[in-house]
Amino acid sequence: MSPLAWDRRKDDQLPAGAGRAGTSTLAARVRPTARLSSPVRVLGLGAYVPAGVLSNADLERMVDTSDEWIRTRTGIGERRVAGRGEATSDLAVQAARQALESAGMQPGDLELILLATATPDSPVPATVCHVQRELGAERATGFDLAAGCTGFVVAVMTAHSMVAAGSFRNALVIGAEKMTSITDYGARETCVLLGDGAGAMLLAVGGEGPELIDHLTGIDGGGSELIQVVAGGSRCPASEQTVGRGEHYLAMRGREVYRFAVSKVPGLVREILERNGLAPRDVDLIVPHQANLRILEAVARELGLGLDRFAINIDRFGNTSSASIPIALEEAHRAGRIARGDRVLLVAFGAGLTWGASLLAW
Repeated sequence: MSPLAWDRRKDDQLPAGAGRAGTSTLAARVRPTARLSSPVRVLGLGAYVPAGVLSNADLERMVDTSDEWIRTRTGIGERRVAGRGEATSDLAVQAARQALESAGMQPGDLELILLATATPDSPVPATVCHVQRELGAERATGFDLAAGCTGFVVAVMTAHSMVAAGSFRNALVIGAEKMTSITDYGARETCVLLGDGAGAMLLAVGGEGPELIDHLTGIDGGGSELIQVVAGGSRCPASEQTVGRGEHYLAMRGREVYRFAVSKVPGLVREILERNGLAPRDVDLIVPHQANLRILEAVARELGLGLDRFAINIDRFGNTSSASIPIALEEAHRAGRIARGDRVLLVAFGAGLTWGASLLAW
């Protein structure tokens, strides 16, 4: 039985008229323009983090920082680090296998694979090609998707559209990152944040289970310089000079990013909920991008919610970019924090600048 199936048993134990609204109740509230032709449901979840751990104490020996400084400003205590021979595709494959197993599906049944990542194995070919090969998903097509830390939400929205439209019967959506491969461990502001990991979600038409309801995404290219890797692309090809200047590492203007996130995310949450007839208090669990605990605290205050309404694991995994939401979602589900009838909201923001939210009815 799929791990997602236990939610149906929980619902059977609720008394008549209990306070949880069922999936069909929430779906009925959605504007017709926000719905596609066929309900698309979540059949499986998976997550993987590498074994290596980089603690704050380890960073104290590498850069001018301290455990107190890191925890006070970010809420992070440790983060996971991939091994020297592990690439983004290796992390993605591990998470994908878990999602397939939880759904009871074989790799050969997959039709579409979308991989959200800012740290591909190489510029060419697409990293999803390595994932497809290692999974043995011979019938599947797919592509990489780059939207920074918002990548997983954008990939879920894209897969939802393609599956609901009938182009594919199922889709495997993965967010995977080896952020340590673009981390400058001499830059205190960024190296304390980043970690490695992967998460996956398997979607399909029909059946029972959590339903994807609505999505809302956006970009503001005017903020593209706030989070960037300057070199390595066509505008600034890699050279001895760019490597010497450290321009292949991620650079971030932290204060501006903080202000952007705190001002943008509450409005994003309210907008997607209002167009579905809901308010923040109606959401049972918000699964946010794990960028910085102080950002999440500020967002919770602005929405009038307690942090207990949020899935938070940044203290143990740091910022894993597009992998952070699926890792946190899988962990919350496995811990029993989501029951049938719950309204779950995925919320992301990141480089681009980009932002996005996905509403699910569990």
